[in-house]
Amino acid sequence: MITRKDVEQAWALIRPHVRCTPVIELAGPAGPVALKLESLQVSGSFKGRGAFHKLLVSKVPAAGVVAASGGNHGAAAAYAARALGHRAEIFVPTIANPAKVARLQSYGAIVHQVGAVYAEARAASERRAADSGALIVQAYEDPDVFVGAGSVALEFAEQAAPTNTSGSS
Repeated sequence: MITRKDVEQAWALIRPHVRCTPVIELAGPAGPVALKLESLQVSGSFKGRGAFHKLLVSKVPAAGVVAASGGNHGAAAAYAARALGHRAEIFVPTIANPAKVARLQSYGAIVHQVGAVYAEARAASERRAADSGALIVQAYEDPDVFVGAGSVALEFAEQAAPTNTSGSS
């Protein structure tokens, strides 16, 4: 089980590598709504937090990292790998958006377009990691990735103004 302490430790480790993204408050039908703009995060989503944590707590072999993605996770893994001086290979399905493929390449990743769907790209990435010895950076099933991604909640809590929950003005 992932605990708050786990997330706090991850946050302390990744903080120098990610952006403090802004929070904006909007008027909502039931009162103010605070939004955290993680689209301004390194690589364009909250997923950079998890990718950095995975790489920082892992022994990354000379073969680097391998990830499968539909876009955002791959961008995060590629960005973090480049920032930390590691090689990255990202596997995406053949239907991947050309702009996302270009973004992956702009981060220095070797991009493999394999299979018609994500599952096929993932299977190819797992074979590549087994053959090369690269570290797999999984998008969904890795506690190290989850813990890093959880740092968004701690940052949000530091930034967001407390809302009035008592019902009085």
